[in-house]
Amino acid sequence: MKDLLKIGGKEITSRLFLGTGKFSSNRLIPDCVKASGAQVVTVALRRVDLEFEEENIASYVPGECILMPNTSGARNAREAVRIARLARAAGCGDWVKIEVIADNRYLLPDNYETVKATEILAGEGFVVLPYMSPDLMVAKKLAEAGAAAVMPLGSPIGSNRGLKTRELIRILIEEIPLPIIVDAGLGRPSEAAEAMEMGAAAVLVNTAIATADNPVAMARAFGLAVEAGRLAYLSGPGEVREYARASSPLTGFLRE
Repeated sequence: MKDLLKIGGKEITSRLFLGTGKFSSNRLIPDCVKASGAQVVTVALRRVDLEFEEENIASYVPGECILMPNTSGARNAREAVRIARLARAAGCGDWVKIEVIADNRYLLPDNYETVKATEILAGEGFVVLPYMSPDLMVAKKLAEAGAAAVMPLGSPIGSNRGLKTRELIRILIEEIPLPIIVDAGLGRPSEAAEAMEMGAAAVLVNTAIATADNPVAMARAFGLAVEAGRLAYLSGPGEVREYARASSPLTGFLRE
């Protein structure tokens, strides 16, 4: 039986979502999608230009992928809702990643405004995946508001610092009956594998791939790491113990 991730009526086999910002050339995007196996690709609406194909980042996303516009640049719920509606009108579909960021230094999401935007857009039939600072009560409100998944940050966006919010994400995985997709801050494939071993439903990676010396090879590395982490989680890792326990018997040696 296939291990499928189900979101918004879609069945997804790849649990690596790919971001498209920061690539030195948009032409790298199709190769990175192929190398990683990603099926969900997120783009900023302001980079979608329907009049000029060379500048339209959406034209570099393979047609079989789920295009997920994000509301990058929104500073409040009203702006996020407007961007999402524009994306739908432009033919980008119903999936949307909500980003509401008014903090210019650390780029941390405004959880309160994110909940408001999620409730409005879910009510309009959008498949809403909100980006948020990991907080159990906020995650519950997002679930109540109609979010299709919850996307907590691992560390500040674009920082490549890894899973600094590990324990908070673990709580969300245990308590929220929605897919938890770790977004932002993952800098190494091993960190993506760790998130998946914890039970995350998926991870979204952009900066770590786009800024690597070899983005295509790094995309493949992340794809493999996500697969390995998911398989490890499904396999049921052994118990962590305080003290040593011998793998082989300590009695019955030869000549005894």
